[in-house]
Amino acid sequence: MIIKELEPKGVFEIQLESVCDNRGNFSRVYDNKIFMDNDLNINWVQENRSYSIHKNTIRGLHFQFNPFSETKLIRVVSGEIYDVFLDLRKNSDTFGQWNSIILSSNNYKMVYIPRGFAHGYCTLTDNCEVLYKVDNYYEPHKECGIKWNDPDLKINFPLTVDKPIVSYKDSNLIKFKTFIEVYDSIDIK
Repeated sequence: MIIKELEPKGVFEIQLESVCDNRGNFSRVYDNKIFMDNDLNINWVQENRSYSIHKNTIRGLHFQFNPFSETKLIRVVSGEIYDVFLDLRKNSDTFGQWNSIILSSNNYKMVYIPRGFAHGYCTLTDNCEVLYKVDNYYEPHKECGIKWNDPDLKINFPLTVDKPIVSYKDSNLIKFKTFIEVYDSIDIK
């Protein structure tokens, strides 16, 4: 595994190394020692699967408040996504900044997103299957989210349609300005 830090600080791209032969290939997708050696020592408590049938499906930007804030380790096992992470951490130098990464079943990349970030993605192909580990349990009364198309954030989702597929719940998430007014930030103590 090759681990490199992205912006905002605390987010890491993890490039899996693949060994190929006439049967196909093999990749180690998690190695606790490598993670510990890179100060990414996490106790994963859940692994979730998300499957999207159609290209141009948007999920997120989701997060949970403390004490249920989550670190996520995201990878794509089928298809390709445009993965987005937004810094909501209290006192962070990059508060309110977002970045993205393309994750696919072909590029052997994962992304590690620490607590205090909102996360979402857009499917770039049909039949996308995403697996992600989290270090905290889902708690419905502590979940929240930021609107994927908030004009103040200017996230450039690479959509090929005017109207993406978005759940009712995700269509009604709050704007970033409302998040600041109501919650200020996420304290990740």
